[in-house]
Amino acid sequence: MEAAEEGIRNGQQGSADVSGVGGKSADPGFAAGSGACPGAEAVIDQSNAPAGISFCQQYAEPTTPVLTVGLIRNAFAELKLPAGELVIQPPDGLTLVNFDTNFYTTSTRPIARTVTLLGRRVTLEATPSTFHWSFGDGERLSTSDPGAPYPSLRVTHNYLRKDTYRPSLGTTYTGRYRVDGGPWHQIPGTVTINGTGQALRAIEAEPRLASY
Repeated sequence: MEAAEEGIRNGQQGSADVSGVGGKSADPGFAAGSGACPGAEAVIDQSNAPAGISFCQQYAEPTTPVLTVGLIRNAFAELKLPAGELVIQPPDGLTLVNFDTNFYTTSTRPIARTVTLLGRRVTLEATPSTFHWSFGDGERLSTSDPGAPYPSLRVTHNYLRKDTYRPSLGTTYTGRYRVDGGPWHQIPGTVTINGTGQALRAIEAEPRLASY
């Protein structure tokens, strides 16, 4: 400490190990003169401090929250996305056994939502990429094809026995995002939304003699 006092008297600045001063275990820095601790708190116990020296307890500046891809991915996963509209042909909840029942969806367009994260304007875009067809009889099929209306039979299923089934559609979305109108970036991972089943009754056709 005598060396520190000598340095101050000679107009020099420096640092010193003061871990034993006043019985404290802290290691604050020191500065000379009154008001020498701007933006910091002076150590209260200065009973052993030489005259003209203030011991300052420094504090780190608070960090600014960073908008991460993880936060954006969580926001994407929490979007209220539709499962997709399931269309079945023949219509009216009725089909035939051993018949090509047609399935398709019209829910194929990207869906955009804008959210605010940490004060930033983030645009999220979800695009249907995979369609999961559950036919209600234990058979399932996943395609990138959304199917199409009759007569373009691209996603079909044959029911082998008469019964009432509940086919359903699930949709997997891929996503991208941009911040404050900037460039688009891909969102890691996907989100899958499963829909509820529709009642569909499969019946056997009865042959009828019309004329002879």
